[in-house]
Amino acid sequence: MTIAPSPAENAGLNPFGRGYASMFAPEQLTVGVYFPIESFDGPEPAMQDQIELAQQAERLGFAALWARDVPLNDPSFGDLGHIYDPFVWLATIAARTSTIALATGAIILPLHHPIDVAKAGASLDGLSRGRFVFGVASGDRPVEYPAYGRDANLRSELFRDAFDYVEALLTKRFPVHASAHYGWLAGGGDLVPKPLSPRLPTLVTGQSQQSLDWIAQRSDGWITYPRGVTQQAQVASRWREALDRLGAGFKPIAQSLYIDLAADPDTPPSPIHLGYRVGRRRLADLLDDLRSNGINHVALNLKFSRRPVADVLDEIGTEVIPHFRISAP
Repeated sequence: MTIAPSPAENAGLNPFGRGYASMFAPEQLTVGVYFPIESFDGPEPAMQDQIELAQQAERLGFAALWARDVPLNDPSFGDLGHIYDPFVWLATIAARTSTIALATGAIILPLHHPIDVAKAGASLDGLSRGRFVFGVASGDRPVEYPAYGRDANLRSELFRDAFDYVEALLTKRFPVHASAHYGWLAGGGDLVPKPLSPRLPTLVTGQSQQSLDWIAQRSDGWITYPRGVTQQAQVASRWREALDRLGAGFKPIAQSLYIDLAADPDTPPSPIHLGYRVGRRRLADLLDDLRSNGINHVALNLKFSRRPVADVLDEIGTEVIPHFRISAP
């Protein structure tokens, strides 16, 4: 397998790589899917046939595969994500796919050393030939901060400190960087590899204990939580206002959405946890409303699906995805 990108890939105008380019464009919306790609009860998925389902999603034109960072089983939270380390898992998926973007939603920056996070992210970017999109967060599970020896009361400061350190490692050669919590570099060491593109696209999840203006200034995009269309339109409007205040150009906004796809394509949306039971035509209408109101990417979660997920992927990929692909201006 050839890993190094071609000169043409590195010479592109997009500063963020192939993954970002396939997910985000102004006034357009794409659709991704979260691991585990399965329906299940309780906190723990079976993780069966995940590589085959990821390949199916790629063939059908889904824009991205998403993985979360859940280091420990916290019984009070009731959710184990997709079980495996997100970088190891996405590297496995990268080796079995070729075009679909690979995104974290999200790596909990304060819990990990910035050198290790930057090394893993840049490595995954290279191994996937520029398909990695780096979602980060501050974390919210009660057992994690004490287990890692971190003070949860410092989440805001720890997140900013780790963010700055990771950015310095990814964007500078032999950086000189002082960190209050993670050590310091005096220019005598450098991170290898670097990302393939000038920037590894970094998206902040939720508020991560920061102001919206800080996120708009420092990140390359924002991952927010699912809400009703009207409320989400207001959130997207505040995001655009923050970008305008800073004189920033386009930075995308993405969200997750749990769905239970009904067999009747005209089933109207009815609420479930963080999403809807809905037919495919009404799902397409919902996605179009989100697109009209400024959302650029929706990552579907199929945990609550009552139908076989392979059938759900096929129906969405055949009937919905063709309306939500990035088109040339």
